[in-house]
Amino acid sequence: MGIVIETSVWEPSSSVFIFIFISGFLSLSIFPFYLSKHAPTKAPPFSDHPTSSYSPSLRFQLYFLFIYSLASVLEGLWSVYGEFELVYRGISKEDTVTFLLVGFGAALFVGSFFGIVSDLIGRKKMCLVFFITHLIVGIWKMIASGPSFWIANVCLSLATSIFTFSFETWAVAEHDKPGHRQDILNETFWLMIFFESASLIGSQVIGNWMVGGNLEKGIGSPSIAAVLLATVGIICMSRGHDGTPKTMTFKDYRMSFYAHIFADRRIWLLACAQACLHFSIAVFWILWAPTLVADGREVYLGLIYPCMLGARMLGSTVFPWLIDASFRTEDCLMYAFVTQALLLSIIAYDYQDIGVLVTQFSLFHACIGLILPSLARLRTMYVPNELRGGLISLSLAPANAAILFLLMQRGYYRTIENSTMIAFAAVGLFMAAGCMYVLKRCGKQPYQNRHKL
Repeated sequence: MGIVIETSVWEPSSSVFIFIFISGFLSLSIFPFYLSKHAPTKAPPFSDHPTSSYSPSLRFQLYFLFIYSLASVLEGLWSVYGEFELVYRGISKEDTVTFLLVGFGAALFVGSFFGIVSDLIGRKKMCLVFFITHLIVGIWKMIASGPSFWIANVCLSLATSIFTFSFETWAVAEHDKPGHRQDILNETFWLMIFFESASLIGSQVIGNWMVGGNLEKGIGSPSIAAVLLATVGIICMSRGHDGTPKTMTFKDYRMSFYAHIFADRRIWLLACAQACLHFSIAVFWILWAPTLVADGREVYLGLIYPCMLGARMLGSTVFPWLIDASFRTEDCLMYAFVTQALLLSIIAYDYQDIGVLVTQFSLFHACIGLILPSLARLRTMYVPNELRGGLISLSLAPANAAILFLLMQRGYYRTIENSTMIAFAAVGLFMAAGCMYVLKRCGKQPYQNRHKL
């Protein structure tokens, strides 16, 4: 008599998506009433001035968020069928580690200096390079395969490096112009994270729709979408705002960098926190799927991905509440980093049910939604705008170096396990919390008084 073993594939309940949607809707809809009641002198969200609905600040904000959403869709489009596409292109599982190492190596040795280039040639030009890079990769993947796929990997890694700083620095530089309000930057920062998360979910929808039911024949279809979106982005940027022209030579930039960045330990603490966050997020995205499917568990990863990004959107909507409640940004960041570190510590050393893991993953991303605009706000308070891109890109270099080291230890030498990598990410987040604590104790510095939001 045979024994039939029933297997089931775990998937999140539809009530999870409903809860995230309703929570985000309530957070966005109730906040204007709270603001008008507790801070009547302030303008309501999503507006620049009650008598000037189409002022330069609001026009640029709408234009910028549209461009940023296009860029976010491009960033997420290539990862929809990432591992399957690697296998389809003839890259074995053993070479996947090398594939990741090449990408992070390009980000470390080349991408780390793109921020300096951006500050020197203009932030908008670097954003344009981002779209041009995706256009080239999309065309290349449509007409070629084999070794060129490795070059495409390098190009996409460099494009991701540009994405991490260029759009933020461009937005800050534009708001620093006459006629633009500085305090609208807080709104722009959290809206960036909100629209980015929504766009990443949209990229999954677009990718699945274009591939359809035949994976082998439709695997190249996302390249068509990437070419179209990159073309739209290039056209919109070419016909939009002029951007910020070059303001200093490399010699002047280097002297200013030494004077403001290297001489101020507050900025060092901020850069360290940014590096720790980048490191933990990278480790998470490398290992979240293997953690869920450990021991042969079957999971619909495509349904869990929107849960995490939805939680990230919800976390971003908490940012304006905390800022309006006059909570100090360093305190918010310290508690958020500690929460993330505790979550990763539990994930690293405790075997859990899939539902519990997904809940922890979602809470982790909710914290990310709060942390990213908070760090951007601190950078505006502490870092000169003309040095912002260089600081962000250089601060990510230690994180990329740490990821390279751990990938080599895990992939080639087999000296550590996945749980150890997650534990290192948790330690990094505890370090970030410590940086925020020390930054709070240091107090304000002169530059903050000039750019108080």
